[in-house]
Amino acid sequence: MLAAPLVALALGATPSAGGFQALEPGLELGTFAGPQATSGDGLITVLRIDPARYDLRLLNASAPGEGSLRTARAWAARVGAVAAINAAMYQEDYRTSVGLMRTRDHVNRGRLSRDKSVLAFDPLAPGLPRVRLIDRECEPFDPVARQYGSLVQSIRVVACDGRNVWAPSERRFSAALIGIDGAGRVLFVLARTAWPVHALVNALLALPLDLKRAMYAEGGPEAQLYVKGGGREVEVLGGHESPLVAAADPVDAWPVPNVIAVVRRTGAR
Repeated sequence: MLAAPLVALALGATPSAGGFQALEPGLELGTFAGPQATSGDGLITVLRIDPARYDLRLLNASAPGEGSLRTARAWAARVGAVAAINAAMYQEDYRTSVGLMRTRDHVNRGRLSRDKSVLAFDPLAPGLPRVRLIDRECEPFDPVARQYGSLVQSIRVVACDGRNVWAPSERRFSAALIGIDGAGRVLFVLARTAWPVHALVNALLALPLDLKRAMYAEGGPEAQLYVKGGGREVEVLGGHESPLVAAADPVDAWPVPNVIAVVRRTGAR
């Protein structure tokens, strides 16, 4: 499996496994060794976000005034975000999410699918957790969903009891995941090496991330994570499952319709 390169523009550093480094208060970037790999860099990139200092924003090409697909980098630049990652898989119209996806002001898809995980953010009342990852098998969905302005549904990979619930398979591909740790921090995960997702999730659960819940965001060449903060700019891109296709694939990020961006909270300390 070949994949597009990781770019660390400001520092010019070659990524290596070594845990988290602080970019800004409440924003940490880490690289960790993944499962054994026969190709690729064998690393997992994790951005850890403190919701007390940063807000999540759902950005949609289907929203009023938009219309264009953009890379995660371009979506982040559009709103001055410090990071962006795929929001969820999308349908053949290159606009509509496979599962529920909405903000206070725009509905991309208004119906729930069978998927069990729903990321909830933009709380509608004070005192609520700023971000929750709802597990529809562990808690009633509607009462929690009514408390949040933004909802993004996708495939559950780590259940509320900490189990890896992605079915084992030999299929391998790059993957973007979104998780929550024990302190309520948000984890954006990008593995550009082609691993079976079940093996990737097992590796994440074994790392010192305190990962409590997680959902799948995207796979293959569409998967991407962009970070710009603390003097660093990093873009991690997925690749094709087939080495022959990947070898001929351009290294440019694919434009995508929906991302979750990370923006600094006004007045956060």
